[in-house]
Amino acid sequence: MDRVLRPAGVLAPVIIRNGVAELILTKRSSSLKHHPGQIAFPGGKQDEKDTDVVAAALREAREEIGLPTDLVEVLGTLPSHETVTGFQVTPVIGLVREEFNLVPEWGEVEEVFRVPLSHVLNAENFCIHSRRWRGEVRSYFAVPYGPYYIWGATARMLRAWTDKMN
Repeated sequence: MDRVLRPAGVLAPVIIRNGVAELILTKRSSSLKHHPGQIAFPGGKQDEKDTDVVAAALREAREEIGLPTDLVEVLGTLPSHETVTGFQVTPVIGLVREEFNLVPEWGEVEEVFRVPLSHVLNAENFCIHSRRWRGEVRSYFAVPYGPYYIWGATARMLRAWTDKMN
């Protein structure tokens, strides 16, 4: 049986600080129904008002972390990824032209942090872990960084980006 997947877009916002490219990520609120406490790109499902998943990613980044849309230069997209929660997620790579005032959306985003882009685009920093989910053992990528455990769909998208770079 084919699942009907809902379109979604996530923004991989890259900002240059002191000559170093950094990726902005979020830690989701632990009170959320889906993926509580997980590390994620800002983003979400495409709404009727969004022209496409790129527009959805930009809107969600504005809502979730206060990133003004006009500061983002969209560089392109990566292949979409199916999630266990029924979304077809398209990662959108965006260059953030300048610093901005981070405003995490209360109730949805617990923390916003940065990780060197070189860390998450280095295949040597990835590992494969496994856990039982719905009665099956599932393997997944993880790319830990300091206190942050980046795994699941976010790590899978980063690994696809890494593989594309090499």
